[in-house]
Amino acid sequence: MNARDKSVEDLSKPVAYDTSGRPLYAHPADHEAVEPQVVYLSRALDPHKQEISESAQKKHAESRYKYPFLNLSEGEYVISAIRRHPIGLASIWGLVVLAVVIILSLPALMAWLDLPFISLSPSAVMSGALVVLLLIVLAVLAGVIATVIYDANRFFLTNESVIQHIQSGLFSKKDQTISLNNIEDASYRQQGILQTVLNYGSIRLSTEGEETTYRFYFVADPEEQIRLLNNAVEAFKNFRPIGDDD
Repeated sequence: MNARDKSVEDLSKPVAYDTSGRPLYAHPADHEAVEPQVVYLSRALDPHKQEISESAQKKHAESRYKYPFLNLSEGEYVISAIRRHPIGLASIWGLVVLAVVIILSLPALMAWLDLPFISLSPSAVMSGALVVLLLIVLAVLAGVIATVIYDANRFFLTNESVIQHIQSGLFSKKDQTISLNNIEDASYRQQGILQTVLNYGSIRLSTEGEETTYRFYFVADPEEQIRLLNNAVEAFKNFRPIGDDD
């Protein structure tokens, strides 16, 4: 018998046996089909939960009390609540002041133009004054509403995620939650003398997979906020125990 015949003969014999006594071949594809073996692993009824320290539990309770509108998981707590810089309110109230000045100047402008259809009777003057007052009230009310909406937009950093609270109207709002595990890059940007002097700017986050980019503008001290964010991402991805201080 040559070497080739010997090799074929060897392959026709089982090389081992499984726990049920069935033969196992070195190359089962060259012989009769062998029934596939499936191994079932039992799953624990009570999966192991990560231990939450007393410090994390305390911080979680404090965060739930201060921010009841946030959907925080067990042991999750707020590290930083980023609010918009007050500089953004300057443009809002600057427009309000400009509108009030224009409204107050309308009677004088009409009197200067001496329009023939303008009546200077006491009743007409009173009606004009009421119209001017109403317009001023509406301008101030618009400024108050814009301020509430501006201030309601916040950016929360927790030990597990980033939550962006977006308020686009008095009755229109939504939350965007990004797991720290999905954050691929975090950076900030300060542009121009005003942003540098007043220390505000924008934050940019990019995530893995879908390559989605998130931005938050008018952030006070963006460099410090990015430092906290990067530390939280590193701690989360390195599986540091929940409750450790960064």
